[in-house]
Amino acid sequence: MGSKSKIEFMKSYQKHKTKASKKLKPFKRENAQDIISKSLFNNHLNHNVMSTIRNHVQLIGNLGDAPKITELENGRKVARFSLATNSYYKKVKGEKVQSTEWHNIVAWGKTTEIVESYADKGREVAIEGKLKSRSYEAEDGSKKYVTEVEVNEILLLGNKPNK
Repeated sequence: MGSKSKIEFMKSYQKHKTKASKKLKPFKRENAQDIISKSLFNNHLNHNVMSTIRNHVQLIGNLGDAPKITELENGRKVARFSLATNSYYKKVKGEKVQSTEWHNIVAWGKTTEIVESYADKGREVAIEGKLKSRSYEAEDGSKKYVTEVEVNEILLLGNKPNK
């Protein structure tokens, strides 16, 4: 790209950026992603940002029970546990209410070793992973569907709970 085309490109960029900022001033809660996505690079940047967060889950919560570690026939280990995440809101009269969501978590490989060694019921953890859905046939012959979070990374938070 020659210096003349670089200058023209920058002028065009500044022009679009100025237009976008004028349009966005009336809105109070615009974030950086909104501003960028409405600028000159709309399609290219949006595509790159969205592809990195596709099927991405981050949770912080407490283990609902001790993890179940299973060794498969091929020697691989898998850890399965439930994770409780809490959110809070206030009712109209100001009463604080806690809402708990339960998530099925699956960990493989090195993550399983960490879970096996350090995670126990009540332990607070942060996990990063992706959603996985699967189905299986139950003992009664009915088809069951499960959605789980497959862990890529785990971070142990707080102190190890007392037994």
